[in-house]
Amino acid sequence: METYSHARPAGDYERIAKAIAYIRDNIAQQPSLELIASQLGLSPWHFQRKFKAWVGVSPKRFLEFLTVQHAKELLDKSSSVLDAALDLGLSGPGRLHEQFVSIEAVTPGQYKQYGSGMRIYYGIHPSPFGMMLLALTDKGICYLAFGLTEQLDREAENLKMSWPGAQVFHDQQHTAPSADKIFNPNIRAQAGNGAEFQLLVKGTNFQVNVWRALLRIPEGSLISYKQLAQMTGNPSAVRATASAVGANPVSYLIPCHRILRTSGELGGYHWGIERKRALIAWDSALAEAAGNEC
Repeated sequence: METYSHARPAGDYERIAKAIAYIRDNIAQQPSLELIASQLGLSPWHFQRKFKAWVGVSPKRFLEFLTVQHAKELLDKSSSVLDAALDLGLSGPGRLHEQFVSIEAVTPGQYKQYGSGMRIYYGIHPSPFGMMLLALTDKGICYLAFGLTEQLDREAENLKMSWPGAQVFHDQQHTAPSADKIFNPNIRAQAGNGAEFQLLVKGTNFQVNVWRALLRIPEGSLISYKQLAQMTGNPSAVRATASAVGANPVSYLIPCHRILRTSGELGGYHWGIERKRALIAWDSALAEAAGNEC
């Protein structure tokens, strides 16, 4: 007989990742609870409990979050929240995320000095959104990418080219502890008021300003490129802002997936539109779960 534990064993993580991938890839068919559970070799009852313990909502609710209509509604709803925060002179409504993730940035002129002699360790690990390449320095995470193995091999080469003065090592054991934390819903509560993830990013002042603004968008919210440009104090630089979003080197932790076109369309995403939709659904699930705990 199958047992259930709130300790969330490692095997559950793999099952939930597989379930999310299946739901994402079969959204058009609107798969039933029974069908998704059968893909994992679980009874519908046990699967529902395990999924909700990890993600915070039921599989059916997560399926609803994956729809385009949900993204459009979220964009409309988030607009008023963001505008109110900015009108009050606040940095934005996402202060919790700013506490959870902090950035140390270097300019293009500085990064050669930082890269010289720096050691970077990278590994390729499973995530709820497919395989993930994660790269770490002693100052924090410097690279996070998604994709198939072949694509991530290319990303590893891009990583080396991005930091030409650094020593880059493939070391799964070194990066595994950080990889295990990124999508664990318990980590934020454990982090308290201190940042759990320190990032080391390289970019122009304009790019870094955009990336810092992305950190102020809370989970469960979406804004447009135009609104993001307004947040950075450059309302007329919408196209340049979009380019800076696309240049983000640390996917998910710098949440570029929270930006949509003004029309509500998902727009582009380097790691694929379906993955962007799944990340938005994940954010919505975390936000709803947090709201239910209040």
